[in-house]
Amino acid sequence: MTKGQIEDVLCKKVTAFYPTVLGVGPEEAHVYILNDMVIVRLKGKLLPIEQKLLESTEGISLVKDIRKTLHELLTNHLGTIVSDVVKHKVISAHSDISTKTGEQLQVFILDANLEEELAAQ
Repeated sequence: MTKGQIEDVLCKKVTAFYPTVLGVGPEEAHVYILNDMVIVRLKGKLLPIEQKLLESTEGISLVKDIRKTLHELLTNHLGTIVSDVVKHKVISAHSDISTKTGEQLQVFILDANLEEELAAQ
């Protein structure tokens, strides 16, 4: 598969994963392969409970904590999705969310430079 094909497959699989687990998925998703990283950018609204929490002064930290916990719970499954598609092991995963836009970034670090491998094919 080409880099673009892999990014497309990952995008579709990650987009399908979220509604199954959270009941709601991103409105838009993009996947980028950069060196040894797979970057997932999810655009969408915050969950209704998150929007309500942001009305309080401690809401930002609560929403960040909720998303951090969700990331910890879901990272193994998402990492498996990434590994299965790219045929490399995910050695770490990182995530953050904007409490203003609901946009979320996830970065999966691989055990090899996938972009370089794909360019050599």
